[in-house]
Amino acid sequence: PTPRGVQRIDVQTARQMHDAVTVHAAAAQVFIAVAAVADWRVTNAAASKLKKGAGAPALAFEPNPDILATVARMEHGPFCVGFAAETDDVAHHGQAKRKSKAVPLLVANRAQDAFGADASELLLIDAEGTHTLPRASKLAQARRLMAEIARRIGRADT
Repeated sequence: PTPRGVQRIDVQTARQMHDAVTVHAAAAQVFIAVAAVADWRVTNAAASKLKKGAGAPALAFEPNPDILATVARMEHGPFCVGFAAETDDVAHHGQAKRKSKAVPLLVANRAQDAFGADASELLLIDAEGTHTLPRASKLAQARRLMAEIARRIGRADT
């Protein structure tokens, strides 16, 4: 169920999500991209079941729209926060992602330590470098992150 006070927009594809986000993001003060849709989509999807006797199907892909990068590049857009779940070299890959998406703040962690766990260590990455939020429950991390975003927005408004 949708929590009270939340506007929910159901979509089925990355393109639909991109379109829905871009319509509403300009009115937001903060955009937190907490989950990514698939980076790629199949361009030659079959209209019906592919039979085994026909051999292995050849799949062709094209990139899905980059929702976070689109919002981050909006003129007068919201303060954007991205996430990166990495398997190795978290700081390096996270900083590269932050720069490529043009976001002021990226939250990164090690995927193998975070998925399915009740606690996580987070690495906050910005133009100045990195800052670690030590391992804590995900609820505690969410509260720390909201406080950090509020501090940064307050600093940007002054």
